[in-house]
Amino acid sequence: MPPQLLFPIDDIDFEAVQYGADYIEEVNPHRGAMRMLDGICWTDEGLSKAIAFKDIRDDEFWVPGHIPGRPLFPGVLMMEAGAQLASFMTLKRAPELNFIGFIGLDDVKFRGQVTPGDRLYLMGEEVEFRKRRIVCNVQGMVNGTVVCEGRITGMPI
Repeated sequence: MPPQLLFPIDDIDFEAVQYGADYIEEVNPHRGAMRMLDGICWTDEGLSKAIAFKDIRDDEFWVPGHIPGRPLFPGVLMMEAGAQLASFMTLKRAPELNFIGFIGLDDVKFRGQVTPGDRLYLMGEEVEFRKRRIVCNVQGMVNGTVVCEGRITGMPI
């Protein structure tokens, strides 16, 4: 049985760009090869839910080695992208926190392959928001199919 989406997406324009890469860098500290978000397509009013995307390119640092001749976007980087979405949601809402360090991953599942040429959409939904701890559920989708999911815990550092 396929996993349920975190929230309804029928009315969301996945081609929209609410926040581009330059703006994401104003909020999140990740740069260069470690910036995993290319854009944010949608956020709800309270920034407790959001959808971002990453375009998977064939010139990324992991392509030659994971896996030669059959490049697969590493699962750990899918979760990193989800963590960056959770960070963006938190820091946009509470910029005084400055930096969110991630301290845990739970219930992670990888359900499909992501390869160069794919657009990975990331859905994030806040589960808990406190000044010393945040928890978000994340899912990654390619072509409407959930390819990864997990629960990410972070804290301000």
